Amino acid sequence: MFLSSVPKKIPHFILEPLYRVYERKLIDEIKEDKVPRHLGLIMDGNRRFAASRGLPNQAGHEIGMKKAEELLGWANEIGIKIVTIYAFSTENFDRDSEEVSYIMDMLEKKFREIKDSEVVKKNKIRINAIGNISMLPENVRQAIEEGESVTKDYSNMNLNICVAYGGRMEIVEAIKKILENIKEGGFSTDDIDVKLLRENLFTNGIPDPDIILRTGGEKRLSNFLLFQSAYSELFFLNVYFPLIRKVDFLRVIRDFQRRNRRFGR
Repeated sequence: MFLSSVPKKIPHFILEPLYRVYERKLIDEIKEDKVPRHLGLIMDGNRRFAASRGLPNQAGHEIGMKKAEELLGWANEIGIKIVTIYAFSTENFDRDSEEVSYIMDMLEKKFREIKDSEVVKKNKIRINAIGNISMLPENVRQAIEEGESVTKDYSNMNLNICVAYGGRMEIVEAIKKILENIKEGGFSTDDIDVKLLRENLFTNGIPDPDIILRTGGEKRLSNFLLFQSAYSELFFLNVYFPLIRKVDFLRVIRDFQRRNRRFGR
């Protein structure tokens, strides 16, 4: 493979242009094939990255958020239309209260910045929050409503941000809604099928992800899009999220294109 024989100690000022050439080569190859429509992203390793640099957890989250914005640009460049990121799970509420408070403040700030974001405006990115939003503080809920409202008419690309989200909880909530409708006489238990369950999930109307990409070295879904990922192609990278490179991302997409997806057939 290109660059496979490049000496590890080659100077950075020489290596960097080589990576740019390789990235261009991958992009050209990717655009000649079918580009995945929906990418699911588990941004793991922010805290471990911070610890490895002697930084507080908060710094890791901030750097990780900037990397997410960068990766969104990579996805847009090759034509991916939907990106769903795992920003804050239901389990994350059990972390240190100071860290949770910091993340809540950061989420509020990011959602409020959407209305002035030139990247969002230029690329016509629609923002959508997915999860049990009622679990979030009022100021965060208001910021989410503001960000969603400003972008509701954009259609070039969709960014779904999973906050207060858990795959098991999502399925339980869907079942509750279905049972409530049965109680009210809307339909019977014989009407329950995969289609009905899908229509009652937080992700109703959103196609299932073609790819689930997780950084950080762990090989599990950690309660992310459990129902929706039944036939997703899974990729696990042994790199902390803030350190993922564009070439790493492009290699995942190229690998995806080379897989034979049978969907159980």
